[in-house]
Order: sequence, then C-alpha cells, then structure tokens
Amino acid sequence: MSSPLWSRGEPVTDWDVLELGGSESTALIRLWRGFMAARCFVALVLVLLQGVAFALGQTMQPLAIGISAVYLVTAWLTMRYTRLQPPIRGFTAPWLLTVGVDLAAFTTLQVMQGGNVNYTPLFALPVLMSAVLGTVVVGLGTTSTVTLLLLADAGWHWLQQPVDSSGRFVQAALTGTGLFVVALLAHELARRLAREEAVAQRNRSSAQMQAQVNDLVIETLSEGVLVIDAEGLVHAANPAADAILGQGLAKLTLPFPLHAQPAWHALAALARQTFARRAPQSEEIPVAQARGAAREVRVRTRLTPADDKRLDSLCVMFLQDLRELEARIRTEKLAAMGRMSAAVAHEIRNPLAAITQASALLNEDLTDPAHRKLTSMVQHNAQRLARIVDDVLDVSRARQQRVLSLGEQVVLDPAVQVLAEEWIRQTQRKGVQVSLDAAGSDVRFDAEHLRRLLVNLLDNASRYAGKREGSIQVLTSLQRGASGRPALMVWSDGAPLEPAVQRHLFEPFFSSESRSSGLGLFLCRELCRRHGATIGYERRALVQGGPEGNEFFVSFAASENRLTQ
Repeated sequence: MSSPLWSRGEPVTDWDVLELGGSESTALIRLWRGFMAARCFVALVLVLLQGVAFALGQTMQPLAIGISAVYLVTAWLTMRYTRLQPPIRGFTAPWLLTVGVDLAAFTTLQVMQGGNVNYTPLFALPVLMSAVLGTVVVGLGTTSTVTLLLLADAGWHWLQQPVDSSGRFVQAALTGTGLFVVALLAHELARRLAREEAVAQRNRSSAQMQAQVNDLVIETLSEGVLVIDAEGLVHAANPAADAILGQGLAKLTLPFPLHAQPAWHALAALARQTFARRAPQSEEIPVAQARGAAREVRVRTRLTPADDKRLDSLCVMFLQDLRELEARIRTEKLAAMGRMSAAVAHEIRNPLAAITQASALLNEDLTDPAHRKLTSMVQHNAQRLARIVDDVLDVSRARQQRVLSLGEQVVLDPAVQVLAEEWIRQTQRKGVQVSLDAAGSDVRFDAEHLRRLLVNLLDNASRYAGKREGSIQVLTSLQRGASGRPALMVWSDGAPLEPAVQRHLFEPFFSSESRSSGLGLFLCRELCRRHGATIGYERRALVQGGPEGNEFFVSFAASENRLTQ
C-alpha cells in the first residue's frame, strides 16, 4: 500500500501536501479561525488607536478612522460568514477577502499618516496568513508584494525628502528579507503540520479499525476472556465469560474487583500468581454457578508485554468450559466413527446379500420344520442386519449431500397421506389416524427424503405406542404467527421419556432399545438440516384434557412459491 504523500512514484511538492492535508485538515482550519480572530483584534486596536490619538490632542483624520472601522467590519464579517477550506490555492477571492484587504488597509494607513505612526509590523499578519494557509506561490507572492510596498513607501519619502530617506530603503530591505525568512519557515511548519496530521489520521483510522476487529473477535469467541490489572480489577469481559462464570458478570459495572464473588476467588488467586511469577499459568478450576452444579473450567493466563515503562502489564485470562471441549471431542469421535461405520457397512453389504440369498435357496429344498425354522431365523437376522447397514449408509449419504441446493418441492398433505397409508399397509399397524390441516402448502423437501423421515418417525412411534385406536396420529398444520410455516407431527401414546434419554434423542448410535441401531432419529435430523427444516420433541396432549403422549414435530422451510409472494 503506497503512501498518500507519493504520487506516480514521484515525491509530492508542498502544494500537494497542502492539497492532501489542507482540505480536511482540522489543524489548518483552527489556524484559519485564529487568523480571523487576530484580524478582528488588530482592527479593533486600530480603531482604539485613532480614539487615543484624538484624546491626546493629535489632529483627527476622519478618513483613517473610517478605514479602520471599515476594516473592523470587514474582518468581523469574514470571520462570521466565510467558510474557507485551506489551502488558499491562488490569488483568488479567498485571498482578496483576507490578505488583499489587509494589505490595502495597512498600506493606506501607512501612506496617510506618514511618519507619525509606523504600520510596518502589521504586514507580518498577511504574510503569515498566506504562508501558513496558502501554497508556496501564494506565500512568496504575498511577501514579495509587501516588500515592494515597503520599498515604494521608501521611494515616495525619498522623492519628498531625498536627504533623509536612505535609512528607509535599508529598513524596507531588511524587513522584506525578514518577512521572506518568516514566510518560508511558517510554510514549512504548516506543511509539516498538515503531513503529520494526515499521518495521525491514517494511524487513528487504522487503530480504530483494528480495535473494532479485535472487539468483534473477542465478542464472538467461544472462550471466555477477562482482562485484569495488577490490583485485581476486571477491565474487560466478553459474553462467553459471562456464560461460563454464571454469576451475572454482564450486569457489573467495569472495572470491578475479581474477588467480588466468592466463586471467583480461585480465579483472582491465579491472576495474582501470574503477576507474581511474571509467567503464564494454566489450571482447571471448579467454578460455582448461580444455579446448578459447579462447572469445570480450564483457565489460562497470559501477561501483555510492557514495552512502555509508564504502562503496567495486564493479565488476559482465557476461560474454556470443559463440557464444551468434551462435547467437541465426542462429536469428532462420532464423526470418525460414522466414516468408519459407513466403510464397514459397505463391505458387509455384499456378503450379507449372499447369506440372504443362500438361506432363501436352502429354504426351498428343506422339508424338516426344524430346519426351515433355522433358515427362517437366519433370514430374519440377515434382514435386520441389512436394515442397520441401510441406516448407516443413509446417514453417510445425508451428510455428504447436506450442502446441495434443492429445487424440488412437494405438496405436504397429499404426500403425507400417501406415505402414511403405504406404511400402514406394509406394517399392518392398527390404530393409526391421519389428520391433515395444511391444505395447499408446498415444502422444500425431496420426496424420497420425506418418505424416509416419516417412516423413521412412524417406526419409532410404533415401538412404544399402544394398540387402541388413535394411539398413533400423523398430523399436519400451519404454525401460528407471521411465518405460517408448515409442520408435520407424529404423536404416540407411549410412556414419557426419561430426561437422560431426551438429551440424547438425536445422537447417533443412541437407543433405549437393544435391538435398534440408534440411527433412525439421527438420520431424521440430518435430513431436516439438509432441507432447512428443524425437528424436535415434546411431551404434550393433542387436545385439552386428553392423554399426553410423545410428539416429534418437523417445521419445514418456506417453499420458493411462498417466498416470492
């Protein structure tokens, strides 16, 4: 990234520096206001000077008073109503309204009052203004004009009094030389001021951007972060720290002492140990919660480097909930187990098909009932193994295809009606009721995946439901609210699920039944995630006062047609 002070590979001039920094330079704008106030002050002094001269008995010159008054009014109006954006780029209107007016007023007063009062020092004001607020050309041009005016004034006096006017030429030359030196120095200082301010603004913008990025990163960190000084005061904390510590940390006003809560005494002790040893520390600490059991937290501390001796080091404390770490490890293990299971299932499929076919052929030649019973057992268990293999492979396919875009849509009610009736015919299950109340609702769901979803939910309900009429109910509806998303519910009158079972319902290889693969509900969740739907469980009664049951509900994503309405 190239510096703004360079253009096309060539160093910029003083003009370019003021062009870059002046139009937005707050320092130059403040100097402009200062010069405007100085002009008003000088004009006021000139008016008062005329009054003092009159009070001392000197001859009153109405024209000088008028010029001073006009200059005062002009200076005040310029300060009040003119909005100049430095630099002054040439001898244009801004220069005429400020420097030009000053030169005209001071020159006229100098010529009118002759040798009584010397107005030469006042010319320093327009010279400084043009040098600081203008370019090099404007500054040197103004200084040259003032020098020529002083020399012209000396020449005028020489014409009137040739004998005594040589000193005026020397004074004019020395004054002009001094004004040129002042103009160059003032312009150089103004150029440096504009350049340093431009650099400071860029650095401040970069620092602000970096601070915003750091704040965003810290806010979104899953790890808790506390910033603690040597006195044990917490100066910063992110939302994750509040969630992990669980003592209402977010409600405390920063800074606050870390030992304010008894549950945090161990953290405060670890921070003191970090400052005492001047080295990072790591420890696993149980942190009491406002509700529930204590939480095991892994705490790591680091000290910020203290390059500036005027600034003390800070202790940055990182908090990591061990439960989340263990859950992440468990998820990674399950993912690895899933990949391995898919590979094993694929290898088992062909031998299993051969066993099933051989058993069927053998069953055709057997006449002994005992032998036929044995082959029937082989076929039954082979089919069970085949279903487990299919479940494992279905999970693998669902995960691989989760990110694919879906354009297929199905009309929910007719699809559910057909799939439910097909399942009832195949399983010969009695007591299943179908109630559809989402007429005309399209859902973004693959038809085959919807079949797998509904079959898995019905198989799961059938294991635990009773035999009476209505023990299993399949329902569709439109959710309440502005979204009105279609929903599918499978309700059964089975016994309540234990809390331990509810927590792991949708995890792979988890089942409360020994003969189940534990992949049915997990496959349902994977299919729902792929299609933007959500699946959940609750214990409720379908009608007020009716029996409670276990309900698995699916909330579908809005269809493309509904999104365009």
